[in-house]
Amino acid sequence: MRYLLIPLTAALCLLAGCASSTPEPAGEYFGAPFSADSPLSAESVLGTYTTDQLEDTVQLTLTGTVAEVCQAKGCWMTVDAGSGTRMTVRFRDYGFFVPKDIDGQQVIMQGQAYYETVAVDELRHLAEDAGRPAEEVAAIDAPRRELRFLADGVYLPGGSNEDSAGE
Repeated sequence: MRYLLIPLTAALCLLAGCASSTPEPAGEYFGAPFSADSPLSAESVLGTYTTDQLEDTVQLTLTGTVAEVCQAKGCWMTVDAGSGTRMTVRFRDYGFFVPKDIDGQQVIMQGQAYYETVAVDELRHLAEDAGRPAEEVAAIDAPRRELRFLADGVYLPGGSNEDSAGE
C-alpha cells in the first residue's frame, strides 16, 4: 500500500499544479511589460483619432505588422498603419531595442501616438539605418509630417529569431 501511495500523491500534486497555473503565452517583451489584451490595430488609429487629437500624444496599446527595422541595432521600426502609411516607432529613452529580423511579424506595443514634422537630416539618417541606397538617401530633400509612436514596451507574440535583441 505504501508503494502505491507515493505515485498517487505525486500524480495528485502534478494535477493540482497543472490545474492552478495558466501557461505563459509564447512570446517576448522588450522594454516595459504591459497587458497585451485588446490592442487597437495600427491600421485603425487614423480612423479612430482625429488629427487634432494626435497633435497631442494619445496613450495606446496597438498591434501591427512590422514593415522595417533599423539594421544598425534595432533602435526603431516602422509599422504598417494602413492606406500606404507607415508609423515610425521609437523606444522610450532609447532604453531597449528590438530584433533586426522581425520584418513582416506582428507586434503589440504600448506607448504614445502623435504626429511630428521630421527634419531632412533625420529622414536621411533613418533611410541610412534602413540600408537604403545612397541615391535614395540623397533624394530626400524636404521635411515630412509623420505619424509616430513612442513605445514604452513591445511584445513580440512569436518571440524573436535573434539570440540578442540589443544591448
